[in-house]
Amino acid sequence: MILGMPVYTFVHVLLSLVGIASGFVVLRGFLTANPTKEWTRLFLLTTTATTLTGFGFPFHGLTPAIGVGIVSTLVLALAIAALYLFHLAGSWRWVYVVGCVIAQYLNCFVLVVQAFLKVPALHVLAPNGNEPAFALTQGVVLIAFIWAGALAVRRFHPTVTV
Repeated sequence: MILGMPVYTFVHVLLSLVGIASGFVVLRGFLTANPTKEWTRLFLLTTTATTLTGFGFPFHGLTPAIGVGIVSTLVLALAIAALYLFHLAGSWRWVYVVGCVIAQYLNCFVLVVQAFLKVPALHVLAPNGNEPAFALTQGVVLIAFIWAGALAVRRFHPTVTV
């Protein structure tokens, strides 16, 4: 146990938090047309690891968490292929940017879900996860990512491969 969590859960949470933090650095790089290879690698590695370790938790049937994991896996596979196989050529540039933005959004979506489940002050506002406070928060997060993603696609035109 680490911080009251089983080791596997702790590693999953740590990967997730590093993925979210590095994802915001990558998103900033898209918005300023100034990406960095190191942050991009860290984001893709930790976000992929977070997604894959998520499948290691016990589950029965298709749950919302498994659905998010499947979507994240597909999006990350496309983003990684766009960057490392197709070198952002042509339409692979926007596939990469959109894939990274969606992967980051999914990380943040799960973060909001977990915050409403685990933070007592938030849990009181939405104990079932379907109350207005939860829906409003998720709506604001979604709109922010749609806006940032649209700007990122317009602004990110690398002269060198990240």
